[in-house]
Amino acid sequence: MRILVTGGAGFIGSHIVDQYIAAGHEVAVVDNLWQEGGGKQSHLNPQATFYRADITDEATLARIFTEIKPEVVSHHAAQHSVAISIKEPQFDVCVNVLGLLNVLTNCTLVGTGKIIFASSGATYGTPERLPLDEDVPQRPESPYGITKMVAEHYLRYWQQAYGLTYTALRYGNVYGPRQDPSGEAGVIAIFAKRFLSHQAVRIDWDGEQRKDYVYVEDVVRANILALERGHNDIFCIGSGHPVSVNEIYRQLAQITQYEPEIVRAPRRPGDIYLAYFDCSKAARILAWQPTTPFAQGVKATVDYFRE
Repeated sequence: MRILVTGGAGFIGSHIVDQYIAAGHEVAVVDNLWQEGGGKQSHLNPQATFYRADITDEATLARIFTEIKPEVVSHHAAQHSVAISIKEPQFDVCVNVLGLLNVLTNCTLVGTGKIIFASSGATYGTPERLPLDEDVPQRPESPYGITKMVAEHYLRYWQQAYGLTYTALRYGNVYGPRQDPSGEAGVIAIFAKRFLSHQAVRIDWDGEQRKDYVYVEDVVRANILALERGHNDIFCIGSGHPVSVNEIYRQLAQITQYEPEIVRAPRRPGDIYLAYFDCSKAARILAWQPTTPFAQGVKATVDYFRE
């Protein structure tokens, strides 16, 4: 099928493009290669048709959709940083809400059948109960979490108003090869690069804050299954196990045989102390479950940065 992947030169999006192409699909990529977003020319699959464009550019996006007429859109283009969303909430809304509306409008115009959307565990804020499942109330504590939650409401509305099928995947903390180690998000990539270059690492709070870290290839499999399953539904996609920042430090020290200096810092605004997923709905409906052990995923990430 013809698939358009927005953000397809980015960390998660580029892995999805690779696997869609490997599965025999015809893939086009829209990415503006924004430095803060992690989109890189080197991540692009040469078999994909690439359009360097911004999802907020209405005229250009309309032209691309008219040219491709995608049957499915995988929407991974986003402003993904909590820190940037706090500093620049208007920009966050522009990309994550207005950009999505441009995509949805064009899906309707050209008759796209389905959109697969990258949502986030950040929509929950401090969890009302654990583990997090799809029915836990969403009370986001950052502009980023708010825009991702709003996007889910737009997906439901678009389905009811225009018949566009959707699947939304609420990701945990995705990590793996190609993640940008220079940004403020992605602690495993940031730490891996610093461990390998023998630089100090910053640990916020007490380091015992624990999140659900899910390996990128597991996330990609959910996106492949969502092509045919999970219509008009939302799924938690994570490992199901919380891992602390201190545990990430210990794992990397073991793999690299080096223990860098730790610089202590206060809690970052919008950071949550404990969050992890119950992914049983994804197992039941998508036939998906994570298969990559944490230690194996971290080693693969380190090996990538070593190269």
